[in-house]
Amino acid sequence: MTKPQTAPLTLRAQIEKRPLTEAFHITGYTFTESEVLVVSLHDGEHTGRGEGLGVYYRHDTPASMLKQIEGMRETIERGITREQLMRWLPPGGARNALDCALWDLEAKRQGKPVWQLAGTLAPQPLLTTFTLSAEDPDIMAVRARELPDARALKLKLTDDGRNAQRVRAVRAARPGVWMMTDANQGFTRQSLREALPAFVEAGVAIVEQPFPIGREDWLDGLNCPIPLAADESVQDHHDLQNLHGRVQVINIKLDKCGGLTEGLSMARMARQLGFQVMVGNMGGTSLSMAPAFVLGSLCSVVDLDGPVYMQDDRVPSVSYKGGRIWCPESVWGGPATAEA
Repeated sequence: MTKPQTAPLTLRAQIEKRPLTEAFHITGYTFTESEVLVVSLHDGEHTGRGEGLGVYYRHDTPASMLKQIEGMRETIERGITREQLMRWLPPGGARNALDCALWDLEAKRQGKPVWQLAGTLAPQPLLTTFTLSAEDPDIMAVRARELPDARALKLKLTDDGRNAQRVRAVRAARPGVWMMTDANQGFTRQSLREALPAFVEAGVAIVEQPFPIGREDWLDGLNCPIPLAADESVQDHHDLQNLHGRVQVINIKLDKCGGLTEGLSMARMARQLGFQVMVGNMGGTSLSMAPAFVLGSLCSVVDLDGPVYMQDDRVPSVSYKGGRIWCPESVWGGPATAEA
C-alpha cells in the first residue's frame, strides 16, 4: 500500500497525435494515427509520467479523458494516492494515465524501479506478438514476410468471409511462426464454425474475441478445439467471473482496466481462477508499453507492439530484437526515468 501523499503536485495533461506508418484495419474501424493523453505529476523534485489512449469502442477518448482529469485537477494537485484514484475514477484511459504517472513518481521518490515496488520478477525480454492489419490475404502474407524477426504473429480478421484465406496465406508465408487470430467481435457462431477447420489446419494457437460484447452466451457449448481469449468482453476484474468456463485466456489492457494497479490485481485474480493471462495494448508509444511490460512478467502471452506501427516514438524507447520486446528503466518506471 502506498502512503497518502500530503505534498502538493503539479499536474500537466496534454493530447498528442502521432501518425501511423499506414492505415490499420480491424472489424468496423480504420486507424491512421495514435492519439494519446500524456499526464505528468511533479512534486517539486520528481516527475512521474503516464500515457493513455482510452477505449475507442466505449467512446473513451483522449478528449473525454482530458475532461475527466481536468475535472479532478484540484483534488489531484492536493496529492492523491493510487488507492484513492481507484475509488475516484472509473476504469478507462484517464485512470490509466494517472495511475501510471503515480507509479513512475513513486519509483523516483523511493529510488526503486516499479517492478520491485509491484513485487514482480526482475524484467527480462518478452516474446511479443506482431500484429497484421486485416487486409487482402495476399497483402497479409507480404506483411508477414516483412517481419522476419517476428516469432509470433497476431492476425486481425474481419466479417467479410475471407478469414480462412487470410490464415492460410500467412501460414504459407511464415510456416514456423506462432500464430493467433483476433476478429474484434467480427464473427457469428456460423462464420467461426466455417473458418475453424482452416485455423486448426494452420496451427492457430488462440482465437481472440470472436463474438460481440453482450453475446458471451454464444460461447456456451461452442466446443472450439482452439483456446479462446476474451478482450472486449473483459474490461476489469468484475468481468472475470462471467467468462469463467467460456474462455481460456484473458487479455488485460491497462487502458481498459484503468492502470497498472488494477492490471496487476486482475492478472493475479485471473490466474487464481485458472485463466491464462495475456497483456495487450490499444496502441501508443513506448510510454504506454512500459507499464504493460511490467505486467508482462505475469503473462503467458504478450502483445506489446504498438510503437512498431508509428512513424516516430519517444526517446528513449522500448526495443524489439529477435521477436522480443525490451524496456529499459530509462523509458518509464525507473529511479531516473526520462522526462522528455
